[in-house]
Amino acid sequence: MRAGRVAGTRHEGGSGIRAPRVDVAELVRIRTHHPEAIAEAAVRRARRPLLNESGRLMIVAADHPARGALGVGDRKLAMANRADLLERLCLALSRPGVDGVLATADILDDLLLLGALDHKVVMGSMNRGGLQGASFELDDRFTGHRPEDIERLGFDAGKLLLRVDYADPGSLTTLESTARAIDAMAARRLPVFVEPFISRRTPEGKLANDLSAEAVTRSIAIASGLGGSSAYTWLKVPVTENPDDMARVMETSTLPAVLLGGDIGDSPEDQVAAFEKWRGALQLPTVRGLVVGRSLLYPADGDVAAAVDTAVGLL
Repeated sequence: MRAGRVAGTRHEGGSGIRAPRVDVAELVRIRTHHPEAIAEAAVRRARRPLLNESGRLMIVAADHPARGALGVGDRKLAMANRADLLERLCLALSRPGVDGVLATADILDDLLLLGALDHKVVMGSMNRGGLQGASFELDDRFTGHRPEDIERLGFDAGKLLLRVDYADPGSLTTLESTARAIDAMAARRLPVFVEPFISRRTPEGKLANDLSAEAVTRSIAIASGLGGSSAYTWLKVPVTENPDDMARVMETSTLPAVLLGGDIGDSPEDQVAAFEKWRGALQLPTVRGLVVGRSLLYPADGDVAAAVDTAVGLL
């Protein structure tokens, strides 16, 4: 039993593209009376290979809310409205050249019921325990999809966040749990996208990721060596502070990589600058695509379709 995918339309930005309206009442009705419909939708889902003929990936990310990271630019709760987020995701997934989505179980379950994941790459987000701003933010427990969940639901890959603070002894536990997750994914022949950072606390106690060339190089080297096999490991990496450093940084590993987006700011100028950084890094031999979320789903000008199309054009 499916929820109705569209119960109306909404004008989206200046492109003239209309976003589907999500029938929240229908989703809640199905979740209440037919929770088994989610698993049934996963079984019915038409699948595709991870890579198509181009060998490139364009993935829209929406796993931020589960870590309490709801802000976009200066809008602290931009991602808090679930119906609005689902509508933006459905619009993004409908655009030519978008290969799939990265999200947590709650969002992917909704998208399954909406029938939005057919012929798409589906990535389950695995560790969301390091809540944004929490004292335990670096303790990224695996509170999301387990390898067995990704296998059972017929999803295509997993993603995990790896933040290492050299001053925090707990980072050793994080490294070990990450390695075991990589092992479990490799045993199932499922790709896992590892997003590594060297992180540190500011004097005010806020966690910050170091995007210098040296730090990103070290994070790539550390992530590449985790687990008993790297056969199914991909990297999800940021563009360095100085984009000119990326060619040297990406020489650190032969693992395939995708670029992450992050929060790029809240102005059209910031968005244009981010696109230009991605354009240069996408020419590097190990970089196979983009995994971008907030900057495409919540662009400064509100035009989701245009932002997604621009990103696809970079590939």
